[in-house]
Amino acid sequence: MPARNILILGVDGGGTRSRARLCTYSGMLVAEAVSGPANLRLGIEASFSSVLNAARQCLDRAGMADQSLSRVVACLALAGASEPGHLEAAKRHRHPFRAALITTDAHAACIGAHDGGDGGVIIAGTGAVAWALLKGKTYRIGGWGLPISDEGSGAWIGSEALRRVLWAHDGRIRWTPLLRALFADFSNDPHAIVGWAAAASPRDFGGFAPQIADYARRNDAAAVELMQSAAGHIDSLAARLIALGVPRLALVGGFAAALQPWLASQTISPLVAPIGDAVQGALTLARATAESLQDVA
Repeated sequence: MPARNILILGVDGGGTRSRARLCTYSGMLVAEAVSGPANLRLGIEASFSSVLNAARQCLDRAGMADQSLSRVVACLALAGASEPGHLEAAKRHRHPFRAALITTDAHAACIGAHDGGDGGVIIAGTGAVAWALLKGKTYRIGGWGLPISDEGSGAWIGSEALRRVLWAHDGRIRWTPLLRALFADFSNDPHAIVGWAAAASPRDFGGFAPQIADYARRNDAAAVELMQSAAGHIDSLAARLIALGVPRLALVGGFAAALQPWLASQTISPLVAPIGDAVQGALTLARATAESLQDVA
């Protein structure tokens, strides 16, 4: 296929939403779109449904038919793709694109943040993970998913907040305005919390994060303790990257801005503004894939 006919798609598929950007082979922006979560831990069908929804939105906004998907070389940067089983299943999954490179959202975020150069990224969003590219090697710390990992993330802090609501109900800790407000969301019924949590997704737990951050700004004791604890976990991710010799760090993700005031100075000092986002990183990887296809042709 002539290069001028190829379309490049970058998708950042996170635990709360997916963002897509469609460009021409030369790099001109064609369209952007947002769709639902694409975390592979939620199921491969749900993940690809969100990806394809975003891709089709882009084509529709560009006035192109669905058949143009066959012209698309895509990089699908998906949460959960760091797990080998999920990654292999995603690679085997049928798709309508001309070609698709599948990687993790953290990898794409790191590529985008440092324009492909050496550096590290800490994602503090629905989940939390640290990723680095250094002298040709890739490093990953954390991000093993709830309930076993993702400390410091929006989902983690939401889960921890509800844990403290139950502690307060038990009389093990004191009630605070935050805990009472959260309890009221469940009609002051601890069994309602238990039933909800059994079926809740990370995105559902993460929905409480903005409320917790807001109460922390008002010095609610429980909220302050939660934000300090979350920041401490992000500090530990940063400390590990720094110990590896990563020269600069970028802090990204939907919960990052709320957490930053609570971080240690040792974490703050190596932080740099990201050059690009995870979608840009995915576009960079998609373009490299398209170029390799042209070389083969």
